[in-house]
Amino acid sequence: MNAASTPSGETGDQTSGEVTGAGAPKGRPTPKRKESEALNKRPLVPTDRKGATKASKGAARDTRNREYRAMQTGDEKSMPANHRGPVRKYIRDYVDGRFNLAEFFLPVAAVFLVLQISLASSAPNLAALAIVVLYAYVIFAIVDGFLLWRGLRKRLRAKFGADNLGRGLVMYTEMRAFQLRPTRLPKAQVKRGYKPE
Repeated sequence: MNAASTPSGETGDQTSGEVTGAGAPKGRPTPKRKESEALNKRPLVPTDRKGATKASKGAARDTRNREYRAMQTGDEKSMPANHRGPVRKYIRDYVDGRFNLAEFFLPVAAVFLVLQISLASSAPNLAALAIVVLYAYVIFAIVDGFLLWRGLRKRLRAKFGADNLGRGLVMYTEMRAFQLRPTRLPKAQVKRGYKPE
């Protein structure tokens, strides 16, 4: 019965370690279990700690450099994970294509604070006016940011669907809008006035 069940040319006394797949010989003996386990064991703490630390720092530095170059050039495959994807690219293009009051907040605030400090003793009324104007600018920037997100959210839902948007998009949009255009990373890839489809 054993002879009938085996293929022609093979006998029942062949070991499973010599034949694999469709009857082709493996060419080497099956390793013992202890040998296989020893090959898979790695020490939890490397023997050369300084070398391992140096190698990990070098790898991290290379990754940071690659990601920074990608954010300069717009290569989305190598960007950090929080900048990847069509939704985030659409947000960047939408924000970069419009004038945002929020992006000029830091320079405007610096100018008005210097005015307030310099006029505080000589012209206190003008110093108070400078602070009022600064607060008015902050309120307008907040309103502009709200309108930015409201218009962008409609476009995102129409293009990608409400289920595909993910989390953190409001913060991503507003943080980009508050940065001066030349300092934004990833770098702006579109000109002012551009509106993504």
